Amino acid sequence: MAIGKNRKKNPQKSAVAVPQTAKKVHPFSLLGGYSPAAGADMSLYRSLREAIPIIDAAIFKLIRLIGTFEVECDSKKATDELRSFLSGVPVSGTQTGINAFISTFLEQLLTYGTAIGEMVTDGLTVTHLFNSDLRSVMLTEGESPLEVSVCADDGKGGFAPVKYPGLILLSALNPQPGQLYGTSLLKGLPFVSDVLLKIYNTIGINWERVGNVRFAVTYKPQNDTLDKAYAQQRAMMVAEEWSKTMDSSSAVKDFVAVGDVSIKAIGADNQILDSEVPVREMLEQIVAKLGIPPFILGLSWSTTERMSHQQADILTSEIEAYRRIIEPVIRKICDLWLRMNGYADSFTVSWESVTLQDISELSRSRYYDAQADKLIRETEVNGSDR
Repeated sequence: MAIGKNRKKNPQKSAVAVPQTAKKVHPFSLLGGYSPAAGADMSLYRSLREAIPIIDAAIFKLIRLIGTFEVECDSKKATDELRSFLSGVPVSGTQTGINAFISTFLEQLLTYGTAIGEMVTDGLTVTHLFNSDLRSVMLTEGESPLEVSVCADDGKGGFAPVKYPGLILLSALNPQPGQLYGTSLLKGLPFVSDVLLKIYNTIGINWERVGNVRFAVTYKPQNDTLDKAYAQQRAMMVAEEWSKTMDSSSAVKDFVAVGDVSIKAIGADNQILDSEVPVREMLEQIVAKLGIPPFILGLSWSTTERMSHQQADILTSEIEAYRRIIEPVIRKICDLWLRMNGYADSFTVSWESVTLQDISELSRSRYYDAQADKLIRETEVNGSDR
């Protein structure tokens, strides 16, 4: 790609499009190594999504709720060609369309707080969109604190500034003052998630012990000398017969023993702790941080109808905030494609309406609005007649 160079005289011999920011290594770390003082890394956030399914589900639901958009240029020809490009542009070699790029870009943004992509060109037009791996890039300050320099892995253990920074697409979610990287949506969840995982792990261990019952078989020898002398041999015989009785591969058998033999289930007297309250407390913290209403995640917590409407309204405002963050990326892609294809048109990006309420409720609301408008017009007409 050669965006900074002049157009080639022979379009048939255009340069091969190669992304500047590619990554080969895929490390993975465990959730237990988190240290609040040291901060969190990307592998920790990946572990969170894999370990707590509700976190992964919430992120994907947010991505789907973002919805789609349409672009409108000054001329119909530019609009049709731009829409055709956005719907058919190859993305990262395995997907097609701007929606696929935005979905991966937004997933990266929500998970890590920072998302990076790239427009790949052949010197004549934009040919591909590429979702870069954050581990293959490093953000540094440019010549001034207001500029961000993107450095890519040079393959030699270091980082070097990318050759064409104008092709880089970068977004940060709620960056801290003076910081280049954004703040992950999952920040603050490692501790409560670790507690939740401990509860789940303990439940699994306890049910393994209770479900797969273990027995204590005790043989007590009598007071006579003969019984005491052969106590060890008789105990071994009891153990052998008990093993045959409990063998799951054989038919059901009865265990018959002579003497003072007692059988007791191990752990039968212990009470398993009730995990419903602590699990719900941890899930409430997680759901509150993710900003997703519980009913969308399938959690049947007791909520009133009015509360559900309020939660849906809050989620709508969250979706609109995420749209404002990624819209500059969409505009940068469209603007570059228009300029490289000889169009000087301005354009608008129109998102589809966010609808989380029931259709019947929306229809009733529009009906009431229409009635109110009719009454206002009638009042104005009657007032003018007087």
